[in-house]
Amino acid sequence: MRVNKVPVPSPSFWFVKVLTTGFGEALSDFLVRRFDPVDTVLTTAVVFIAVLAVQVASPRFSPWRYWAAVVMVAVFGTMVADAAHVAVGVPYALSALVFAVVLAAVFVGWRTTAGSLDVHGIDSLSRELWYWAAVIATFALGTATGDLVASVTRFGFLAGGCCFLAAVLVTVALRRSRVLGPVVAFWTAYVLTRPLGASVADWVAVAPGRGGLGAGTGLVSAVVGIAIVVSVSTLTNRQRRREHAERIAIVGS
Repeated sequence: MRVNKVPVPSPSFWFVKVLTTGFGEALSDFLVRRFDPVDTVLTTAVVFIAVLAVQVASPRFSPWRYWAAVVMVAVFGTMVADAAHVAVGVPYALSALVFAVVLAAVFVGWRTTAGSLDVHGIDSLSRELWYWAAVIATFALGTATGDLVASVTRFGFLAGGCCFLAAVLVTVALRRSRVLGPVVAFWTAYVLTRPLGASVADWVAVAPGRGGLGAGTGLVSAVVGIAIVVSVSTLTNRQRRREHAERIAIVGS
């Protein structure tokens, strides 16, 4: 049995999570528009598999390894979801439904084999694999849902982002009032924060003619990427100080 391999949900966790969704959306758009789409997707897939393999193979939690894996889920997942619509022509409504079914199947399999979907107990290889399967499915579902709201309903990126922010706040309120349990609330928020971050990134990046500010996907990717690095560095330093304090307490006792 290993120690918990994923971070405990906290305000800083959700902040970085939203950053990764915006980064994945912006960087994916930047890469596929400037390089050969097929080569880009294949290369990203290799990097994604390698980073995730390093995370799973590690015996302990590391903020850098964990968030690198989440970033690659965001980038590669966005590419796959966009390719399903643009290249294959799958409607957003259909892809959202398919990903919702996939996520439900992952949850059923996880609950059946591991007994709990609680992220505080990702302490075995089986549970970690189920966890990452759920993460990938939530990103895919969130991507499809965000595109559905922004494009099909014609809400636009800003209004769509506000809708998802409102949904997140409702989820928080329901959790605080104990209408939702911690596991349901966590995974609901995990799905909703994907289109929230992506909608904001798109709004800042795309041209005014498409309802955005026109900053460009390259600039958005760079700024958000720096914010992620700074945030993860801060989390890493906090973890090191906490572990150092625990070692001192053990020696002192």
